[in-house]
Amino acid sequence: MRDFRIAAVVCRSPVGQVKHNLERTRYWTRRARREKAALVCFPELNLTGYSNREDIAEHAISAYGAEIDELVRLSADQQIALLVGFAEKACDGRIFASHMAITPQGRTGVYRKLHLAPPEADRFSPGKTLPVFHWSGIRFGIQLCYDAHFPELSTRMAEAEADMIFMPHASPRGQALDKHQSWMRHLPARAFDNGLFVVACNQIGNNGNGLVFPGNAVVFSPSGEIIETRLSGDPGMLVADLTADQLHHVRSHRMRYFLPNRRPGVYSQTPTLTNLDE
Repeated sequence: MRDFRIAAVVCRSPVGQVKHNLERTRYWTRRARREKAALVCFPELNLTGYSNREDIAEHAISAYGAEIDELVRLSADQQIALLVGFAEKACDGRIFASHMAITPQGRTGVYRKLHLAPPEADRFSPGKTLPVFHWSGIRFGIQLCYDAHFPELSTRMAEAEADMIFMPHASPRGQALDKHQSWMRHLPARAFDNGLFVVACNQIGNNGNGLVFPGNAVVFSPSGEIIETRLSGDPGMLVADLTADQLHHVRSHRMRYFLPNRRPGVYSQTPTLTNLDE
């Protein structure tokens, strides 16, 4: 990979207020561009707002709709890639929790959340594909909130040569520090075990639909160490430089880069139960 500056936004995203959320997306995109970021990542479902209630279907938008067209133009105008989230209404009527990558060249790609949290399972359909995006000298994956609790997903992205994984969240309850401490139980492991960067950001404030979000953000290096963190109680933006040297430091070390030493053929076997009671 090349040296790469990213921005991760912490913003309030009221449910159903797509016009308002689009305006805030424009605002933070321009702020990120002024900070010379090459890519800006927004929280999970930042365009439609996050809800696990039945009414989320009323607010879902198409991946080919006018809102996305507007963001494609914004990306081209500002010359910055966008990672934006929305409740996606598919052509067959199913609703997905989706995150779209939009490049200044007008290319788009969508990740649909693979692992739905139990309160979401009646509202969304799970995705079935595992994309890793290649753009401007980097490879990256996207995971949404609950996805991050499943180590196999990060490993599969690492096997596809991902340099970084973006993990937008809509994770409510508690203060920013409380949520950060919760993330510290598993997010550093996703970076450390797979030798890649992890970037996570969360919604903030009352979404007008019964949920309040703490608004934290953090970036981990491929060695699982914090590069930047944001624990403020206000909307804002974290900016971090992800460097090729940080990645090389881990991946060139015979003891610190674990991925090449995996044995997937062994893992595919059915475990042998050995009875020690007899």
